[in-house]
Amino acid sequence: MNVFGVVGWKNSGKTGLMERLVAEFVARGLTVSTLKHAHHSFDVDRPGKDSDRHRVAGAHQVMLASANRWALMTELRGADEPPLAVLLEKLSPVDLVLVEGYKRDAHAKIEAHRKETGQPLIAPDDPTIRAVASNEVLGGLDLPVLDLDDTAGIADFIAAELDL
Repeated sequence: MNVFGVVGWKNSGKTGLMERLVAEFVARGLTVSTLKHAHHSFDVDRPGKDSDRHRVAGAHQVMLASANRWALMTELRGADEPPLAVLLEKLSPVDLVLVEGYKRDAHAKIEAHRKETGQPLIAPDDPTIRAVASNEVLGGLDLPVLDLDDTAGIADFIAAELDL
Protein backbone atom coordinates (compact mmCIF):
# COMPACT_ATOMS: atom_id res chain seq x y z
CA MET A 1 0.00 0.00 0.00
CA ASN A 2 1.02 3.58 -0.57
CA VAL A 3 1.43 5.46 2.70
CA PHE A 4 1.83 9.20 3.12
CA GLY A 5 1.69 11.18 6.34
CA VAL A 6 0.51 14.55 7.54
CA VAL A 7 2.35 15.90 10.58
CA GLY A 8 2.51 19.18 12.44
CA TRP A 9 2.10 20.74 15.85
CA LYS A 10 -1.26 21.07 17.62
CA ASN A 11 -3.71 23.36 15.77
CA SER A 12 -1.54 23.39 12.64
CA GLY A 13 -4.36 22.21 10.37
CA LYS A 14 -3.50 18.50 10.17
CA THR A 15 -7.02 17.13 10.59
CA GLY A 16 -8.62 19.62 8.21
CA LEU A 17 -5.98 18.84 5.61
CA MET A 18 -6.49 15.10 6.11
CA GLU A 19 -10.24 15.49 5.66
CA ARG A 20 -9.83 17.51 2.47
CA LEU A 21 -7.20 15.12 1.07
CA VAL A 22 -9.43 12.09 1.65
CA ALA A 23 -12.29 13.78 -0.21
CA GLU A 24 -9.94 14.88 -3.02
CA PHE A 25 -8.38 11.46 -3.57
CA VAL A 26 -11.75 9.70 -3.37
CA ALA A 27 -13.09 12.16 -5.97
CA ARG A 28 -10.14 11.12 -8.16
CA GLY A 29 -11.31 7.52 -7.96
CA LEU A 30 -8.83 6.18 -5.39
CA THR A 31 -9.66 4.06 -2.37
CA VAL A 32 -8.33 5.72 0.77
CA SER A 33 -7.97 4.70 4.39
CA THR A 34 -6.67 6.79 7.26
CA LEU A 35 -4.80 6.09 10.45
CA LYS A 36 -4.65 8.77 13.14
CA HIS A 37 -2.39 8.70 16.16
CA ALA A 38 -3.86 9.96 19.42
CA HIS A 39 -1.56 11.19 22.16
CA HIS A 40 -4.25 10.85 24.77
CA SER A 41 -6.61 8.19 25.99
CA PHE A 42 -9.70 7.83 23.84
CA ASP A 43 -12.72 5.60 23.62
CA VAL A 44 -14.80 4.82 20.55
CA ASP A 45 -17.32 2.87 22.59
CA ARG A 46 -20.26 4.27 24.53
CA PRO A 47 -20.50 3.59 28.26
CA GLY A 48 -23.24 1.17 29.19
CA LYS A 49 -23.74 -0.23 25.68
CA ASP A 50 -23.42 -4.00 25.23
CA SER A 51 -20.05 -3.78 23.47
CA ASP A 52 -18.69 -1.55 26.26
CA ARG A 53 -19.92 -4.05 28.82
CA HIS A 54 -18.08 -6.86 27.00
CA ARG A 55 -14.87 -4.81 26.97
CA VAL A 56 -15.16 -3.75 30.62
CA ALA A 57 -15.75 -7.39 31.56
CA GLY A 58 -12.28 -8.17 30.17
CA ALA A 59 -12.64 -9.10 26.50
CA HIS A 60 -9.36 -8.67 24.59
CA GLN A 61 -11.20 -7.75 21.38
CA VAL A 62 -14.77 -6.65 20.77
CA MET A 63 -16.22 -6.45 17.27
CA LEU A 64 -19.29 -4.33 16.76
CA ALA A 65 -21.12 -4.94 13.48
CA SER A 66 -24.19 -3.64 11.68
CA ALA A 67 -25.50 -3.37 8.14
CA ASN A 68 -23.63 -0.04 7.76
CA ARG A 69 -20.19 -0.68 9.30
CA TRP A 70 -18.14 -2.77 11.63
CA ALA A 71 -15.46 -1.85 14.12
CA LEU A 72 -12.90 -3.96 15.93
CA MET A 73 -11.65 -2.67 19.26
CA THR A 74 -8.56 -4.22 20.83
CA GLU A 75 -7.67 -3.59 24.45
CA LEU A 76 -3.95 -3.35 25.09
CA ARG A 77 -4.38 -3.93 28.84
CA GLY A 78 -0.89 -2.70 29.65
CA ALA A 79 0.86 -4.03 26.54
CA ASP A 80 3.00 -1.64 24.49
CA GLU A 81 1.34 0.48 21.84
CA PRO A 82 1.76 -1.31 18.48
CA PRO A 83 4.14 0.39 16.03
CA LEU A 84 2.78 2.01 12.90
CA ALA A 85 3.92 -0.87 10.66
CA VAL A 86 1.90 -3.38 12.70
CA LEU A 87 -1.21 -1.18 12.57
CA LEU A 88 -0.89 -0.67 8.81
CA GLU A 89 -0.88 -4.46 8.35
CA LYS A 90 -4.34 -4.59 9.91
CA LEU A 91 -5.88 -2.38 7.22
CA SER A 92 -7.52 -3.80 4.12
CA PRO A 93 -5.65 -3.08 0.88
CA VAL A 94 -6.41 0.35 -0.61
CA ASP A 95 -4.75 2.71 -3.08
CA LEU A 96 -3.59 5.12 -0.38
CA VAL A 97 -3.32 5.25 3.40
CA LEU A 98 -3.06 8.75 4.83
CA VAL A 99 -1.49 8.82 8.29
CA GLU A 100 -2.05 11.69 10.70
CA GLY A 101 0.68 11.94 13.28
CA TYR A 102 3.45 9.39 13.77
CA LYS A 103 5.94 12.16 13.03
CA ARG A 104 8.90 10.09 14.20
CA ASP A 105 8.23 7.20 11.81
CA ALA A 106 10.09 6.72 8.52
CA HIS A 107 7.26 7.15 5.97
CA ALA A 108 7.09 10.18 3.67
CA LYS A 109 5.20 13.14 5.11
CA ILE A 110 3.98 16.64 4.50
CA GLU A 111 4.08 19.14 7.37
CA ALA A 112 0.99 21.25 8.02
CA HIS A 113 2.01 24.65 9.40
CA ARG A 114 -0.05 27.63 10.50
CA LYS A 115 1.60 30.93 11.31
CA GLU A 116 -0.88 31.51 14.17
CA THR A 117 0.48 28.61 16.24
CA GLY A 118 3.85 30.30 16.64
CA GLN A 119 5.50 26.87 16.48
CA PRO A 120 8.78 26.25 14.67
CA LEU A 121 8.87 24.03 11.61
CA ILE A 122 9.58 20.33 12.08
CA ALA A 123 10.82 19.94 8.49
CA PRO A 124 14.37 21.33 8.80
CA ASP A 125 15.30 18.52 11.20
CA ASP A 126 13.28 15.71 9.58
CA PRO A 127 14.38 14.23 6.23
CA THR A 128 11.10 12.26 5.92
CA ILE A 129 9.16 15.50 5.41
CA ARG A 130 8.92 16.07 1.66
CA ALA A 131 7.09 19.42 1.67
CA VAL A 132 5.47 21.99 3.95
CA ALA A 133 1.87 23.12 3.52
CA SER A 134 1.53 26.53 5.13
CA ASN A 135 -0.70 29.58 5.32
CA GLU A 136 2.35 31.86 5.19
CA VAL A 137 5.20 32.40 2.78
CA LEU A 138 8.24 30.52 4.05
CA GLY A 139 11.74 31.08 2.77
CA GLY A 140 15.04 29.36 3.25
CA LEU A 141 13.74 25.81 3.00
CA ASP A 142 15.17 23.16 0.71
CA LEU A 143 11.64 21.76 0.35
CA PRO A 144 8.58 22.74 -1.65
CA VAL A 145 6.25 25.07 0.26
CA LEU A 146 2.62 24.60 -0.71
CA ASP A 147 -0.46 26.66 0.10
CA LEU A 148 -2.21 24.93 3.01
CA ASP A 149 -5.58 25.73 1.41
CA ASP A 150 -4.66 24.35 -2.04
CA THR A 151 -5.95 20.83 -1.48
CA ALA A 152 -5.74 19.82 -5.15
CA GLY A 153 -2.14 21.07 -5.36
CA ILE A 154 -1.16 19.17 -2.21
CA ALA A 155 -2.90 16.05 -3.56
CA ASP A 156 -1.02 16.47 -6.85
CA PHE A 157 2.26 16.65 -4.91
CA ILE A 158 1.48 13.48 -2.92
CA ALA A 159 0.31 11.66 -6.05
CA ALA A 160 3.57 12.55 -7.81
CA GLU A 161 5.66 11.47 -4.79
CA LEU A 162 3.91 8.09 -4.72
CA ASP A 163 3.53 7.71 -8.49
CA LEU A 164 -0.24 7.32 -8.16
